[in-house]
Amino acid sequence: MISRRQLWGLLALTLMWGVNWPMMKLSLQQLTPLYFRAITMCLGAVCLLAYMATRGERLRPTGKELLAITVLGVPNILGWHTLSIFGVQELASGRAAILGFTMPIFTVLIGAMFFGERITPRVRVAVVAAGIAVGLLLWHELQRMTGRPAGVAWMLAAAISWAIGTLMFRRAHLTLSALVVTVWMLLLGSLAVWILAIALEPVPAPASFTSAMWISLAYGVFINYGAAQLIWFGMARDLPPATSAMSVMAIPLVGTLSATALVGEVPHWQDWIAMGFVMIAIASVLWPARRANTPITAQ
Repeated sequence: MISRRQLWGLLALTLMWGVNWPMMKLSLQQLTPLYFRAITMCLGAVCLLAYMATRGERLRPTGKELLAITVLGVPNILGWHTLSIFGVQELASGRAAILGFTMPIFTVLIGAMFFGERITPRVRVAVVAAGIAVGLLLWHELQRMTGRPAGVAWMLAAAISWAIGTLMFRRAHLTLSALVVTVWMLLLGSLAVWILAIALEPVPAPASFTSAMWISLAYGVFINYGAAQLIWFGMARDLPPATSAMSVMAIPLVGTLSATALVGEVPHWQDWIAMGFVMIAIASVLWPARRANTPITAQ
């Protein structure tokens, strides 16, 4: 059974990560994408590192571990975080969230193709459902005069990169905790993003930032890369699989709904139907199979 504390933590986490999508969109109104990622990722990782230092946990990786962390950071941080921010720049934030969370489907498919994992009937259902969702959103972007199908490509590439990183992380042999590994990936990843931002984008002018801009940046640092990470890693090992699945499915819904209030995005009918198909797909691959004479764990 999930405890009341875990339930409240899961609710907070879902809201934090869901609202983060329109908050990113808000930031991109005044800040270029690479600088946004570099600033929030770097400061968030520093805050997490400072917190972990107070816990007395081993923070320093060995030479081999540092190399492994660097390799893991390419798809998990550079791939997912960089590609997705370009997707958010091009698309409505709710639509970007829906596409980004096709990641579990790609994880299963890539696992089957390259790691010998079995394709089950539920995986086939997930592939069909996710394909319908992507097709709906891509069709809507293509039929609009101002549509941006490139944004769909950015988000799908980000989801695939995240899926590859997830599979690599599962097979990594590291003695550091998952949170410490994540902090190191964020630090190294932010260094690479800083280099790209300085080379490719104009220097931002903080003096012109509005109050909303500062709030959205603070949200990215302290909530998305800070509190949400601590909540997730504090609960991840003890959460039932069904509960994790519910959390993942709810994030695009929260992102789509909150985008209306925060950035004035009005979802189209294609978004709602696509979201439903993505939820079906995620449930198909993540929801634990029912076992005979075994009760389902309550949410």
